[in-house]
Amino acid sequence: MKQAVDEGFILDVLQAYTPVDSYYKLVAKVESDPEFDTKKATKKLRRYVESHDHAIRLKGEIMVDHFHEQVIAAGKIGGAARAMVICNGIERAIQYFHAFKAYLLERKSPYKAIVAFSGEHEYGGGKVSEASLNGFSSGEIADKIQEDPYRFLICADKFQTGYDEPLLHTMYVDKPLSGVKAVQTLSRLNRAHPKKHDCFVLDFQNNSEGVTLAFQDYYRTTLLAEETDPNKLHDLKWALDGSQVYAPAQVLEVVENFLAGAARDTHIDPILDACRAVYEEQLDEDGQVEFKGKAKAFCRTYAFLSSVISYSNAEWEKLSIFLDLLTPKLPAPKEEDLATGILEAIDMDSYRAEKQAAMKIALADEDAEIEPVPTDAGGRKLEPELDRLSIILQAFNDQYGTLFDDGDRVLRRIREDIAPKVVADDAFQNAKANTPHTARMAHDAALARMMQVLLKDDTQVYKQFVENESFRRAVTDMVFAIANQ
Repeated sequence: MKQAVDEGFILDVLQAYTPVDSYYKLVAKVESDPEFDTKKATKKLRRYVESHDHAIRLKGEIMVDHFHEQVIAAGKIGGAARAMVICNGIERAIQYFHAFKAYLLERKSPYKAIVAFSGEHEYGGGKVSEASLNGFSSGEIADKIQEDPYRFLICADKFQTGYDEPLLHTMYVDKPLSGVKAVQTLSRLNRAHPKKHDCFVLDFQNNSEGVTLAFQDYYRTTLLAEETDPNKLHDLKWALDGSQVYAPAQVLEVVENFLAGAARDTHIDPILDACRAVYEEQLDEDGQVEFKGKAKAFCRTYAFLSSVISYSNAEWEKLSIFLDLLTPKLPAPKEEDLATGILEAIDMDSYRAEKQAAMKIALADEDAEIEPVPTDAGGRKLEPELDRLSIILQAFNDQYGTLFDDGDRVLRRIREDIAPKVVADDAFQNAKANTPHTARMAHDAALARMMQVLLKDDTQVYKQFVENESFRRAVTDMVFAIANQ
């Protein structure tokens, strides 16, 4: 990567990486204090706040405003720059598509967004697809994004790897990324163009430390830390055969039919379904976890080794093909969801996204090592850790909602966010040219309007302003003093 950047074949996608911190405060809306599985509950809470319509709308506005003010206004790629939005799932991509559509219309933007995902998805009481939302077929997306008015490509997995579009300048990331997936995704921006001199990443989910760790492995020469042991395949095959989920004759029949191009529904799936029935009926939960883990490990290890070593073992190849077809059909062991009902017991009190300073991530100028393909099965069932809702919410708010708990934050919000908007208000500026009385009236009216806008992303400050007269008086005097400096 370093040499390719130095020689101008690709751009450095980390030269302007900007993480965005999200802060939110959740409150209980039930009088009881039920118990939930802590880990599962925390995951559900994080998913809830980040996919909440208000959060999607606020993040969407940040993305659209940034693109207009920092990309288009700056004439990036000669005014032809495009942006990609990386989403954590189809549901969120569709949410963003509608949020972008509404806000672009609201700010009278000449641009439009395209959404990209596979298949059909249930949304809003009906099924939607790329074609139904975009107004054109999936096959046209890559061409359409090169043409106005389309400037935003909102993606759920599609176009995250292998997509080559030099006009991509900016990426908005709202999905956890790590390892090679982070490198592949952010590298969609690195394609060179005669008028492309930089690129930009605004990341709502990851941080600079994680991205640095992911890219460092591929910056200079990459070495394999140790060998992947081919003998592990013997052990895995022996264990898988011993489970008796499948018979050798079934493996042979599935592989022959698959290679001959036979119809899956009549010649392949019935055999796989029979093996699945054995898996569900004959293996207990631990056995299912062990079998599925070993099957994935076998396929993963064989795929890697077969790409670098010439094998004459046809049985391994057949088993790999068979397990690749069987594994997706094997359900995970059923377990009770001890976090069920937590979303019905909570509500979001406030949400805020705060952009950090843009940074250039400097990678160490040294060779890196990556670990070999893991050959262990890996899968195991974890015991749940239960705790009271009040404790779970307190821990969650402590981790993600610290911005809402200190007076310094409130003062900073007033000085850096509210006061400048009041100062810039046209009615207040016009009134300043008249009497001090009219200036004060216009100021108070402008402040009230700004606080009303604040209601959507900082309920705590807004409630204080409306309900606490001494707080309101102090804020009013502070902003008026700033406005008249």
